[in-house]
Amino acid sequence: MSSDFEGYEQDFAVLTAEITGRIGKVPKLLGDEKKQMVANVEKQLEEARELLEQMELEVREIPAQSRGMYSSRMRSYKQEIGKLEADFKRSRIAYSDEVRNELLGDDGNSSENQRAHLLDNTERLERSSRRLEAGYQIAVETEQIGQEMLENLSQDREKIQRSRERLRETDANLGKSSRILTGMLRSSKRHRREGLKIWLAAMGFGLLSLFLTKNKQASMGRDWSSCGD
Repeated sequence: MSSDFEGYEQDFAVLTAEITGRIGKVPKLLGDEKKQMVANVEKQLEEARELLEQMELEVREIPAQSRGMYSSRMRSYKQEIGKLEADFKRSRIAYSDEVRNELLGDDGNSSENQRAHLLDNTERLERSSRRLEAGYQIAVETEQIGQEMLENLSQDREKIQRSRERLRETDANLGKSSRILTGMLRSSKRHRREGLKIWLAAMGFGLLSLFLTKNKQASMGRDWSSCGD
């Protein structure tokens, strides 16, 4: 499943690179060429959005324990599409044919100073765009690192919770074992006391029997003596 997602990622990277290049060309074109370029960019942006939808479907099929990293990447891709759409809109509005005619005059004639000014503005915009892209990439990488740290902390928390549960189970088992041993000791003491009582009773009975036997023998001896006399 992740291999399909990575394939979509490669297609998305190629497509967004083409869109970025074409957006940079839009301000430099006029007339039909500009209209055709705008139409091409709109078509490619639509393709990029469809790719994102396919990638979202793939992420939903990924196991929950591995989904966090892919969800973070999806957020960065959505932000990238949003940035491309904003850049495309600015390029169309700032350098539309109507605005250019107002800057250069109704007859379309322009001076060298005006051309130089427009080129200078274009270069500044391109430099600003590159700086924004670099900052955006840093932000995406920082977000990914933060997401990984959160996932690691979550895993550590789960391990600690499992350890606590095992300790509670161990304490419960020790308590149960202690109660069983206490009961066994009490039972053993009770059995010893009962055994001692039985032994004492047997000894008493034996002594009593012995005493009675001796008395009987002595009585019989006296009877024999009387008969002899």
